[in-house]
Amino acid sequence: MAEPGSDVLAAQLAAELRHWRRAAHELTDLDMVAAPQAWAGLESYLGTGVRAGLTRSAQAVATRADQLAAQLPGATAQDDLARLRDRVLALRQSYVRAETVIDFFGDAVGTRTNPRLAELLRGLDLLAVDAMDRILGPLGIPVPPVLVYLDKGLGASILRAGIRLWDASSSPAAAIKITRHNLLRPTSLIHEGGHQVAHLTNWTDELATALHEVLAPASPIAAEAWRGWASEVAADVVAFILTGYAPVPALADVVDGTTATVYRMPPGDPHPMGLLRVAFNAALCRYWYGAGAWDDLVRIWLYRHPVHAAPPESALVARATLPLLPEIVRVCTERPMRAFGGRPLSALVDPRRVAPAELRRLADGAGAALYTSSYLQRLEPMRILAWTVLRSQRPDDNADRDLETWLRRLGADHATAAA
Repeated sequence: MAEPGSDVLAAQLAAELRHWRRAAHELTDLDMVAAPQAWAGLESYLGTGVRAGLTRSAQAVATRADQLAAQLPGATAQDDLARLRDRVLALRQSYVRAETVIDFFGDAVGTRTNPRLAELLRGLDLLAVDAMDRILGPLGIPVPPVLVYLDKGLGASILRAGIRLWDASSSPAAAIKITRHNLLRPTSLIHEGGHQVAHLTNWTDELATALHEVLAPASPIAAEAWRGWASEVAADVVAFILTGYAPVPALADVVDGTTATVYRMPPGDPHPMGLLRVAFNAALCRYWYGAGAWDDLVRIWLYRHPVHAAPPESALVARATLPLLPEIVRVCTERPMRAFGGRPLSALVDPRRVAPAELRRLADGAGAALYTSSYLQRLEPMRILAWTVLRSQRPDDNADRDLETWLRRLGADHATAAA
């Protein structure tokens, strides 16, 4: 077959470049990735920040495509065309990476097309910001914007603000996934915000060292396991400090399963095995609040999943850990940490304020105003959330209805104030 001439190669390359250039410019129209009414479901500062970040990603690819188009007429020799083709292939890769970023945030924003869901998610955005501010604020660390989105599955997740994305840009917001089954039991939101807090304060590495120190004399294997679990432990502790026992039943539902499942300990997994994670969260409550429903939860779990039925390595870690849970709790909540300015986390946020008895005292004192008072909405959102989620554990309670009404009002009132 005869070798194609330069004019044929140039024409083919021009057609390829036209395609990717057109696609890159189309990518700058963000209303094509999420409907305008979905963008309108964001707080103005959040929408502006997210759109600005995504627009920069798209425009960077479009500008690169324009520059290549300007170089095409001067490429006549086959060597020049070959070099330009390499750049077009690199442009295609840049497009795919930028498209991945834009589609991720577009899908997240797109969950707000439904007006009811948009109001709920806007309220959750504000709760997540408030949760982080209660720890970051006293430390003088700015709280990043938060975009909460709805998705399927069992567990929540976070794409941290500032993290390097697929196209090497920085994430314009902390994107927190809330699962459909826990939309009206959204304490996982606080756990995910805890990941952002631990990242911004550099707490995780410090906590990992402290956990290893506590467990090493009892079991080097357990010490290594807990060192690897420090990031998830930190997020669980933040959720406890801010909302008490409220997250624990939801957590237990998510990590539950067969005995083999709750004792799984895959290499590199940052999550503690399910049995120890539930036991640790219950130990947080027992340490700070004394006896309570958390003790029954652990008894049930150990009855369903006895340690002797665990795989050998998991059983070794569990047996070494269970007696040391009070000391692990002490390290996590009462040991002074550089991350918190030389103070323990409990000095920044007192977990006793979200003890069940304190939450009931708040609810009894507020009465019907608990969900309608703008003052309480500003001052006590974490405690209102915790109390309402605890209420949802009871049969025949209207907690879900009250929580939805309150979250929608929270988002609507803030949007009105901003306007």
